[in-house]
Amino acid sequence: MHSTAKFIAVYGATGHTGQFVVHEARRRGLPVVAIGRSIVRLNETFPPAVTRRMALLDDPVGLEQAFAGCAVVINCAGPFLDTAAPVARAALRAGCHYIDVTAEQASAQATFADFDAPARAANRVVIPAAGFYGGLADLLASTLASAGNIDQITVAIGLDRWWPTVGTRRTGERNKVPRVVVRNGRLAPLAPSAEVPDWVFSPPLGRQPMVELPFSEIITLAHHLKVGAIRSLLNRSALDDIHNASTPAPTAVDDSRRSAQRFELEVRLVQNSVTRTASVRGQDIYAVTAPIVIQAALRLLSPSYRHSGALALAEAVDPVELLRALHGWALDVFVD
Repeated sequence: MHSTAKFIAVYGATGHTGQFVVHEARRRGLPVVAIGRSIVRLNETFPPAVTRRMALLDDPVGLEQAFAGCAVVINCAGPFLDTAAPVARAALRAGCHYIDVTAEQASAQATFADFDAPARAANRVVIPAAGFYGGLADLLASTLASAGNIDQITVAIGLDRWWPTVGTRRTGERNKVPRVVVRNGRLAPLAPSAEVPDWVFSPPLGRQPMVELPFSEIITLAHHLKVGAIRSLLNRSALDDIHNASTPAPTAVDDSRRSAQRFELEVRLVQNSVTRTASVRGQDIYAVTAPIVIQAALRLLSPSYRHSGALALAEAVDPVELLRALHGWALDVFVD
């Protein structure tokens, strides 16, 4: 049953990122359905004006019914190794496009592999890893790239602090799949490397010691760009925050409930012996995921939208246009 409604369903709506996504949809005046695994949590989290539905992962019929009347499902419920497949299957059965925000490489890989044919058959798109991790680097690199082979892409992420959510910690415990990079044009296991050079971000981050720690951007970039080598770096102090069990969860500091965390994500792309860079800067990596996925959903809702299949974010939408829509309020974009 292919819905013509314009509702956006948010699965995992009571989670930290899910709440940001629901509130961003409401801020833009978009009809949204908050879906979770506990009706009590849903009622505690959202006012009566928000439509709320309960659906469990192990209930395919219930999931499909929860998405009835919706056109796009945004999955914010990790670990995505467990949630992506059942939610994407139910979304397609309900006639919906599917977006998730996984940072998990294995989840993004499986979604691309398993859902391209079903999405094409349903004339819908399935977009894994469309958030801060996965999506932003894909948008930036695709903006920089021209047609043809790319020599190298380096993604550098700097966080002044990383206050992890409960979901982030749970995903880290669940996701033990070895990480991959791209070498010689192919996905390859991340190998122990020599000392990674420092990276110089803009103030206040400045010069940062880095570690090689690839997230889902490796998968999204490799899915549609012909690149000889892709690596992803994170500043060491942010990794130390995650490794420290006493690091607290994010605390809201403004009316939008963002934390005080500042981030910068830079992409350096080498093609035809020319090096180009693009970067984004902003506040709170969890909060910024919301405008990214809502802006993507808006484009999928357009009557003129024609893509189908399992696509990376920058394949599914115009990366330049989407970054332009985000610039100046959700984040700041800089392209050389």
